[in-house]
Amino acid sequence: MLHIKSFPNNPYYENTYLLFDDTLECVLIDPGMYSAEEQNKVVAFIQKNQLKPVLLLNTHCHIDHVLGNKFIFEQYGLKPQFHEGELPLLAAVPGYAPQMGIRYDVSPLPDTFLPESGTIKFGDTELELIFAPGHSPAHLCFYSANDHILIGGDVLFRESIGRTDLPGGNTGQLIQNIREKLFTLPDLVIVYPGHGPETTIGYEKEYNPFLT
Repeated sequence: MLHIKSFPNNPYYENTYLLFDDTLECVLIDPGMYSAEEQNKVVAFIQKNQLKPVLLLNTHCHIDHVLGNKFIFEQYGLKPQFHEGELPLLAAVPGYAPQMGIRYDVSPLPDTFLPESGTIKFGDTELELIFAPGHSPAHLCFYSANDHILIGGDVLFRESIGRTDLPGGNTGQLIQNIREKLFTLPDLVIVYPGHGPETTIGYEKEYNPFLT
């Protein structure tokens, strides 16, 4: 059984996710921890539940989703994994972070890049990669078919969609990917977004004003 823990982090209220199953292996997705308090909460949860971090994943590489990459690398020796098309976004962060008043510890680069499709395995869990650019150039979502869970990053929100006015954004592409790749998943799938509360595929198909 897959368990999921959410940590709202940093000035952007970004959701950092920790996934683990009964083997106690765990995956950190979009570590946005910024303050020492935020960092300590994640570490304390891992220690309390005797978890073993084995993977660090980024759905995409906007600043709010990578602020904790360096911390997780120093704490657990894990380098991030994301699609290579996100590298320009990551490379841009040190340039604009100071202008936004954000302290940024530079993320390590991946040893392994994620493809557009395929699976990631940890413990007894398999996550399917879903390539859904539009909010960013090479955005990935992570889907557990067995547990009906989608880690959606900034693609789909409760009654909203990801913004497309940042470099690499494309509204038409984003909406097309939601319709063709996310809305074809079962209605009961729970979507855990990069910001805000979780939702379901079925709810968004019926009530999302950007897609109805």
